[in-house]
Parts: sequence; C-alpha cells; structure tokens
Amino acid sequence: MQETHIIIMAGGKGTRMKSENPKVLTMLGGKPMIAHPLAEIIKICARPTIIVGYKGDEVVSVLGDGFNYAWQHEQLGTGHAVMCAKLDLSKENIKNVVVFNGDHPLIKAETINALIEFHKIGGGVLTIGTVKVPAFVGDFAGFYNYGRIIRGDNGDIRRIVEVKDANEVEREITEVNVNCYCFDADWLWENIENLKNENNAGEYYLTDMVGIAVKEGHKINVFILDDPYAGYGINTQEELARAEEIIRGNG
Repeated sequence: MQETHIIIMAGGKGTRMKSENPKVLTMLGGKPMIAHPLAEIIKICARPTIIVGYKGDEVVSVLGDGFNYAWQHEQLGTGHAVMCAKLDLSKENIKNVVVFNGDHPLIKAETINALIEFHKIGGGVLTIGTVKVPAFVGDFAGFYNYGRIIRGDNGDIRRIVEVKDANEVEREITEVNVNCYCFDADWLWENIENLKNENNAGEYYLTDMVGIAVKEGHKINVFILDDPYAGYGINTQEELARAEEIIRGNG
C-alpha cells in the first residue's frame, strides 16, 4: 500500500496575473512557480499527480514525464479537479491523499509532513490546513479572498464558506482555508462525486467535502499552519513580486 499520495491542482489560467500563460508556469526565482512546491513534494511522494487544464500541454512539456497527470478539460472548480484524478487514483492502493495548489510556492516539505502526521494521529476522514492572520493587510491582504473557517460553539469545524458566498460577519473571520488537505483515500473517492455546484460561482468546491463529512458524523481535524507563508498563494503581480523577495531572502 502507498501510505500517502499527493495531488497538485495546476489547471488554472490565473486571470488576475494578466498573462495568457498557465499560472503555474509563471517564472519565480528563475524557474516556473510550480517547481518550488514540487521540489518539496517529491521528498514525500516521488511521483505525485498534477491536475492540468488550461494550456495543459505546455505544463506537461515544461515539467516532463516524471509525474502523473490528470486532465481537467473544463474549469469547474477545485472539487471537479479532484474528480478528474479519481479514475486513475481510485484504482491504486492508497491510504491517504494530500491535495493542495500549485500556486503556493513557499510551502515546505516539513509543513506537508506535519499535516500528514496530524491527520494520522487525529484519525478523521479529513484534515484541513488553515492559516490564522492578524488582519487582512500587508502580506496577508490576499488572504481576504480565501474561504473562511466556520466553527461551532465547541470549536469544531462546521463548514468552509467561500468569500464570494460569505456574509459580512463571516468575512471578518481571520482563520482561512489555504486549500491544503489530507483525506482518507477511500472516503474521498466514495464521496467526491456527491459535491454539488449550487453556489454563486456554479463550481464544485472541494471545501464542501467538509459539509459532507459533518452530515455523515465523521471527525474532521483542523491543522493550523505554524507558518502563514506556507499558505501564501500567488494571484496577482504584486503577490508574485513579494514572493520573489521572500525566495531571494529579502523578506
């Protein structure tokens, strides 16, 4: 059995980057953005699965044949991206599946391993990596666009609400989802196609797996990343420039 397999979502265009290139091929620190997290991932999973979509042939050409690829021919959301990997991966004997974005170049293998170990100890069907920020300003301004973690009275996670679907109170929550998950593989493949696209974007959100788990009465773990920069996503030229500073040691 393969203990842990990793999926990287890399199918987006990145409209806000104001470029016609696949976002994950944007140059950062002298190499494609996705090369940074991949260098960390292969320390844990030698041959991860990369989900490609927009100009996916270019992504495959740049990265080469050292990875598994799954195709997301329509951009229908993060949940749909993982659905596209199900056909191949559900046939494999895998215990846990880690999923995160290819546009998070500052994540380290230590953070991924910590998430995995937290999941193993927690024993739930799903562990979510979150970040708590002091405020949505400065380097953390971009986190305002991330989904908010909604907890119950006892502190347990109840759901994740995307900012475009959040009300004013929910948007003030400073614990955010950074699209870093560890799933029990069997549970993931049994439930991923139960996602609905009944939201303002008409997309299948991977975050809605939380609601499915809650409804089924399963335990969900929340792992708060010690380093908020591990969840730093690149969505604008300004964020790209800041990441360049950090990578070059000028942060």
